[in-house]
Amino acid sequence: MPHELTIDLRTLQEQIEQHACAYGLDFFEIIYEVLDWEEINEVAAYGGYPARYPHWRFGMEYIELSRSYAYGLSRIYEMVINNDPTYAYLLAANHLVDQKLVMAHVCGHGDFFKNNFSFAHTNRKMVDEMANHAARIRRYMEAFGEEEVEKFLDRCLSLDNLIDYNAPHIRRSHYEPPRDEQEPPVEPRRLRAKEYMEEYINPEDVLAAERQKLQEKQRREERFPSHPQKDSVLFLLENAPLKNWERDVLGVVREEAYYFAPQGRSKIMNEGWASYWHSKIMTERALDPSELVDYADHHAGTMAPYPGRLNPYKLGLELWRDIEERWNKGRHGSDWEACDDFEARKNWDTREGRGRERMFEVRRHYNDVTFIDEFLTPDFVRKHGLFVYEYHPSTGQYVISDRDFAAVKEKLLFGLTNFGQPWIEVVEANHLNRGELVLSHRYEGVPLKLDLARETLENIHYVWKRPVHLETHVDEEPVVLGFDGSSHTTEPRKE
Repeated sequence: MPHELTIDLRTLQEQIEQHACAYGLDFFEIIYEVLDWEEINEVAAYGGYPARYPHWRFGMEYIELSRSYAYGLSRIYEMVINNDPTYAYLLAANHLVDQKLVMAHVCGHGDFFKNNFSFAHTNRKMVDEMANHAARIRRYMEAFGEEEVEKFLDRCLSLDNLIDYNAPHIRRSHYEPPRDEQEPPVEPRRLRAKEYMEEYINPEDVLAAERQKLQEKQRREERFPSHPQKDSVLFLLENAPLKNWERDVLGVVREEAYYFAPQGRSKIMNEGWASYWHSKIMTERALDPSELVDYADHHAGTMAPYPGRLNPYKLGLELWRDIEERWNKGRHGSDWEACDDFEARKNWDTREGRGRERMFEVRRHYNDVTFIDEFLTPDFVRKHGLFVYEYHPSTGQYVISDRDFAAVKEKLLFGLTNFGQPWIEVVEANHLNRGELVLSHRYEGVPLKLDLARETLENIHYVWKRPVHLETHVDEEPVVLGFDGSSHTTEPRKE
């Protein structure tokens, strides 16, 4: 990279960060790496981390990114990592106006990572931790064979969504090997009797029947686990018959899944927050008149609708702007809610001026679900033309099915709850007293994809080593899917 370009970027970084701090943004030190398109695609394939464990999926991701760039279908403008210091990447081929925009955007992300409650318990040295994970898995590959370790890693990665996305932080495993000694057998209470009357007062057949009843009661009371476990990966980590290296690999996958979970829970807020601040910094402080057209073109491209799905940048940005306007003009509270006069609501302005203050409060205390639940309003839905759509098999087209506020809000929240993943829990680990594992799917009208569900059962069986069952619904009927290591079953389930 030319020395002059390095100086220009350093100067730009200082200027952009000064503007960001003047607005009240607070972030860790930001370190930028400037890469060419091949290098940035390579880092992007690893999720933004320069050192990850070896796995074929990273290679597939690199090929896809490289082809997309070569065909002009997409281009990576920025990547930023939740870390202290915060690491971010710049594409060397970008124009200076793009570098300004990216730096301003990164400042917004850095502020969100540092201050939002969802990230408070994340590992702020994850770049180093990822490198440690990579080193450990490479050692296992050298010791036990690359094919063996990668095969097990494949299984683990297919289960990395079976964690508790709503947990405030990762709960560490406290695995202890099972003890050999067993609980003392349950004995029925004997009536007091003299020795010569013992066989009449306490007949053996009666005692045997009572002993069996007590043992059955004990098994029911000692149901394992005692209550459903949402973090299925942790349950497997602590209870599956794994080798030491397998347990460590599964733990690595789980730890990384929890590290990325807050980013999934706050995608709309985070991208909207960064977009709000790059727009504010660029248009009010950092943009030269000659850069206006290029900036407008690239900003508009980021805000453009995504084919067939929600654009989190656009929705988040508009919600942040709406919050700022509402709290600047006092458009909240009981008086505002009670007003049903269209002209009064249109001209409502109490000059409260708390918009920016409220934005920083929301940035700290909310995630996407609570953000949408509290700040999506009927006025916002009407203003931005949000709607619910569905696919009609008869026409082969997607059509608008509802514009009602309640339907739009419900659809958004449903897709965000549990990060859009099916809610699966471990409910029993000793089914029929044979060590079989039973999981339950919380059915809410959306069925599981049966091919993926059966593949997941196979992978859980590979870890658990015994038959696995999944309670769910197929065609609105309660069923139990099962896999015993060789064949799949689907049986009716009694509610």
